[in-house]
Amino acid sequence: MTGTTPARLAAYALIAVLGAVVGAAGVLVHAGWFPGGLLLALLASTALFYGAMRAMGTKAGAGTAAAGWIVSIVLLTLSRPEGDLLIGGSSVSYFYMLGGMALAVMCATMLDLPQPGRSAARLGK
Repeated sequence: MTGTTPARLAAYALIAVLGAVVGAAGVLVHAGWFPGGLLLALLASTALFYGAMRAMGTKAGAGTAAAGWIVSIVLLTLSRPEGDLLIGGSSVSYFYMLGGMALAVMCATMLDLPQPGRSAARLGK
């Protein structure tokens, strides 16, 4: 898929929504089932970032997923007037937030993987 078609824009919108859903789900499980919940949340986030990059064929796919993820994380870190919040000031919560951001950056800046059918000579080897 190349170009800016309505289908491609809809795919990016879906990826952003999926990023928000995965981020919110990670907020709910990261501290509840420590350490398994933290690993599950980070694994799901990584799968989303990498999968979005591969599905869209551009690094913008990973960036779009990361944008949705970060928006949901930021919104869930805000405290409510009643004093409730979902992400506390624990080291597990900071590891989830910073680890997820680091994984998003890694997926968005990953070197292009060789495509099937490319010759080694064209890759400079």
